[in-house]
Amino acid sequence: MNYEFKKTLTDTPKEKPDPKSLGFGKIFTDHMFLMDYDTEKGWHDGRIVPYGPLQMDPAAVVFHYGQEMFEGLKAYKTAEGKVLLFRPDMNAKRTNATNDRMCMPQMDEDLYVACIKALVDVERDWIPDQPGTALYIRPFIIGDEAFLGVRPSNHYLFVIILSPVGSYYESSNGGLVANSIFVEDEYVRSVPGGTGYAKVGGNYAGALKAQEKAHANGCEQVLWLDAIEKKYVEEIGTSNAFFMIDNEIITAPLTGTILPGITRNSVLQLLRNWGYTVKEERLSMEDLFTAAKEGRLQEVFATGTAAVISPIGRLVYKGQSLEIGEGEVGPVSQKLYDTLYGIQTGAVKDEMGWTVTV
Repeated sequence: MNYEFKKTLTDTPKEKPDPKSLGFGKIFTDHMFLMDYDTEKGWHDGRIVPYGPLQMDPAAVVFHYGQEMFEGLKAYKTAEGKVLLFRPDMNAKRTNATNDRMCMPQMDEDLYVACIKALVDVERDWIPDQPGTALYIRPFIIGDEAFLGVRPSNHYLFVIILSPVGSYYESSNGGLVANSIFVEDEYVRSVPGGTGYAKVGGNYAGALKAQEKAHANGCEQVLWLDAIEKKYVEEIGTSNAFFMIDNEIITAPLTGTILPGITRNSVLQLLRNWGYTVKEERLSMEDLFTAAKEGRLQEVFATGTAAVISPIGRLVYKGQSLEIGEGEVGPVSQKLYDTLYGIQTGAVKDEMGWTVTV
């Protein structure tokens, strides 16, 4: 289905940044996408406008009761100049799953992807082409009806903003770097029946205290444990966690407390295609440390849109420091990154049908 959106282009375009020093999420493009929802019209009035502040009533429900959601994906530029998105249909499906949990309206998946493609097409000159770079895409929906009362909003605003980005984790050579992870055993990220599987801001705001503890212990991120027994591994920061023990790869099952990552899904498919035994099952910290002490823990890595693959070289837990793979990037982590990033940028043939051309 073809969609058309009104375009109002800026008359004061910004200077493009140096693609070699982008950082992550600090620079934003010239335009953004807006679309409204109300109970009578549904989703309507999709438009591309100059990037700028949103004007909202102080009583907007998002400020008081947190009715909102967000997503994240990337656009890449191939060596031939084509613009590719990576599995945007999965972001559309996850958006609707989150919206269902947050009592927010569903959106047609084709419309969702069309909105993203329209904005990326306008901003295609903002897509950096240096190794490790991309155009980060942040769609989000907020309840913006003005009222004080606990009920779903009757009006919503869908927004997409874009940011040219470099690597999520800095490294001296621009490649992968093994990170240190703090195992959090005091605070919890999510509980059964909660919003752990949904992509909502409250999950991240509540995680900041543990992040402070991680930084205080010389670590970049947090490994969350289950909320009930605080013994089983779940997520690493904003990413899904994988552990390679005795040539088998284990990741936490999707039981409602962790995010169903799109990169996670892609990694599972690749690993199984390559002949690895992959298990989606619970793994306790006790079993993890036993495997490490016996020399059976081979690799640990996290997967997510922002960093793609994040190798883990050290775990800090209850005052103990556990080094993994001599603190170096493991071969499976490297192969996964090279394959996924290669598919995303067109350098590796997409035999999975995951990329979408803008």
